[in-house]
Amino acid sequence: MATVELRFSALPEHVRTARLVAAAVARRAGVDEAVLDEVRLAVGEACTRAVGLHQHVGITAPVKVALIEEEKQFSIEVGDEAPHAVPGVKTSGDAADEPEAEEDEMGLAVISGLVDDVEVTAGESGGLIRMTWPTAPAVLPPV
Repeated sequence: MATVELRFSALPEHVRTARLVAAAVARRAGVDEAVLDEVRLAVGEACTRAVGLHQHVGITAPVKVALIEEEKQFSIEVGDEAPHAVPGVKTSGDAADEPEAEEDEMGLAVISGLVDDVEVTAGESGGLIRMTWPTAPAVLPPV
């Protein structure tokens, strides 16, 4: 299992770099060429979401991206350190954060539309989006 880790300052201009790195590693891992645009878009959306959450809360910690190559699948994890509302627990700032919550839900809907296997976890210490794609077995040229 090979893993590439990327950390970048929570600035929008770094999202493009994360997209390019993700597509290159996905290609090398064996993700189908026809799906690489979806990989790029999903990673861009997840990273943009993480950058927005960090900027909204004023977190200076970097956004974390892990590109994980496994035997028959390729996964990308995008993590943030922004505190997320825990389901069922109301905070005093909920009404003021409503536009951000709608934007957050829209971003997650876009990602879900691009990736069949998505897992989203969130809590008070941050969130993680894990996206997974199947890989084709490496075909060796005949000897």
